[in-house]
Amino acid sequence: MDLNILWFVLLGVLLFGYAVLDGFDLGVGILYLFVSKEDTERRILLNSIGPLWDGNEVWLVTFGGALFAAFPIAYASAFSSFYIPFMLLLCALIFRATAIEFRSKNESKLWRMLFDFAFAMASTIATFLMGVAVGNILWGISIGERGIYQGTLLDMLHPYTLTVGVLSVALFSMHGSIFLYLKTEGELQKRIQKWMWRAFAFFLISYILVTILTLILLPGVTRHFQEYPIGWLVVVLNVLAIASIPRSIYLEKPHYAFMSSIATIMALLFFFGTALFPNIIVSSLGPEYHLTIYNASSSQNTLILMTIIAAIGMPLVLTYTAIVYWIFRGKVKLGEFSY
Repeated sequence: MDLNILWFVLLGVLLFGYAVLDGFDLGVGILYLFVSKEDTERRILLNSIGPLWDGNEVWLVTFGGALFAAFPIAYASAFSSFYIPFMLLLCALIFRATAIEFRSKNESKLWRMLFDFAFAMASTIATFLMGVAVGNILWGISIGERGIYQGTLLDMLHPYTLTVGVLSVALFSMHGSIFLYLKTEGELQKRIQKWMWRAFAFFLISYILVTILTLILLPGVTRHFQEYPIGWLVVVLNVLAIASIPRSIYLEKPHYAFMSSIATIMALLFFFGTALFPNIIVSSLGPEYHLTIYNASSSQNTLILMTIIAAIGMPLVLTYTAIVYWIFRGKVKLGEFSY
């Protein structure tokens, strides 16, 4: 077994877990100020993710830890290259968590309005920054010898990466709107249904635009599909999953729409992984500076130890996650201990 490939795949699994789980609660934050009109409705939205959001973010922490342990050179290069964006991302996640926890601690309208705004803006900014980072990794960043970044912050803010950032916001807002429809009822749910259509339209336009730009500007992303034509099956499944979302919304089958949204996220991450492989970070200065799963990895002994730990730990994490989601299934009801 090639442990370098295994850990590349496992990192993809961790990223998928984060995108699916934290994706919908980031989406709730993005839509927060649009779908809710008064305090009770906003409390319902917060409580739809209240028992889940902090556990969802563990997937991101685990991804970072696994990247550090399995591919330390790539980890160091990524965090030094994206230092300012990652600090902004960290601030956004901190403000978001603070807003969730402190918003309902005071009855003042001004207090709650400020934290409502902080929650919505932090969710949007965090999602956008993640998309910009993904766009830069696909595009390539200015790393030279020893993975040292030789560019500036402005080099990362070009039209393609910004467009991928917008796609991330669109994707998570669609994912979050479907989740909210599953968790609400009454007049609020009817209003959310309208936003599901708007969020889907936003996603579809962004998805088509990014796909066209990627195929024109980065033709090499499909090189593995030429070697392994079976990969085109994922393309077909992705199109079917996207087409299933509006159909399921129209037929009022939100569970199918949510599963289709998950399948769409899975397909997009599959495309991202195949476009990169065997690279982890692509250098825009030349292929000799690419950081791959081989020249940026830890020793084989380290990867073996990590594999043993993952074989024990990941089933426990999956079991815990399943139990939490089962306990808090169903519609949101406000109670004495609600946010």
